[in-house]
Amino acid sequence: MIELRRILVPTDFSMFSQVATTYAAALVEKFGSELYLLHVVQDLTVFLPEAVAAAPPVAVPIDQFMAAARSAMERSLADPSLQNLTVHQEIREGTPFYEIIRFAKEARIDLIVMGTHGHSGLVHVLLGSVTEKVVRKAPCPVLTVRHPEHEFVHP
Repeated sequence: MIELRRILVPTDFSMFSQVATTYAAALVEKFGSELYLLHVVQDLTVFLPEAVAAAPPVAVPIDQFMAAARSAMERSLADPSLQNLTVHQEIREGTPFYEIIRFAKEARIDLIVMGTHGHSGLVHVLLGSVTEKVVRKAPCPVLTVRHPEHEFVHP
């Protein structure tokens, strides 16, 4: 039998992450698991080095992003589907796919549940896909969840 003791939901606080959290909460309840919510704050100066070289700096300090992430994480715990569940919160700084994989290994996660934005074509090439990278490199199974608006309807 499959044991899902620890389920991870990487979240960017979008509607896609909320749908993934709802799925994960149902699995946590069914299996008596623990839910781990992880948000990764990415330092934007990696992409805009000139933003910090300018005087005064144009980029927002990472501390403000971390504070906003903590606040958003607290708000996400108000989700009714998370009531009466064991939920752990983690906020990290770094490259999202790398930190998700690293956390999954450290916490011995049994399943990762991720929302997917459903980008394709040029948008996917330009932005890359955190979900795709996690699926390819994760140390455990990954369940990807699409937003209901994007469900496939057979003609």
